[in-house]
Amino acid sequence: MASSANQPFLAAIQLFIDSSKQEAEEVVRRTGIKILAQLVDMSPVGQPDIWQVNQTATAYNTAVREHNATLRDAPANLTKSGRLKRGLRVNDSMDIKKPDGYVGGRFKNNWYVGFDSQPTQSNDTPDASGQGSNSRGLAVLEVFRVEQVSSIYFTNNLSYAQELENGHSTQAPGGMVGITALDAAQMFREAMSEMRNGQ
Repeated sequence: MASSANQPFLAAIQLFIDSSKQEAEEVVRRTGIKILAQLVDMSPVGQPDIWQVNQTATAYNTAVREHNATLRDAPANLTKSGRLKRGLRVNDSMDIKKPDGYVGGRFKNNWYVGFDSQPTQSNDTPDASGQGSNSRGLAVLEVFRVEQVSSIYFTNNLSYAQELENGHSTQAPGGMVGITALDAAQMFREAMSEMRNGQ
């Protein structure tokens, strides 16, 4: 049993240990938030205009728009009020193919964070901003405790997640997870620096 003379010293040591744990927890939290934010930001959002199946239609529609814009450059093609004369404008386009009711952003909204086991959930709600993923992840990371957690998982469980990670999308040709894993050490250093500088 420690003497009462040692109590202030032991209390100071305990305070140091507790504050070190809190700082470590905050650094890990901040790093986790940075990792999640990068995963979400890098996640592609379905844009039917750039899908391979729609390349001909997109090129045709662009050519029609450019042709009509070029017609406006010639003064002889314009009325006195500055509008294109009748019969000159091309009014044609090709349909962009996409599933009925399709809205992009489902993948971006399916990032989940879990402690010590990989999350298994997914959802069908599109959110091109990624706010849903960031909010859910932040709520999980806020309760991180050093002595209670040994690993943190960042997961997207949609059936096509692996294809996107393997470069299937032109928006994320290098994937998201591999690049973020390479950047994680730098994110950790940034979080430590922020803590030291009181940010």
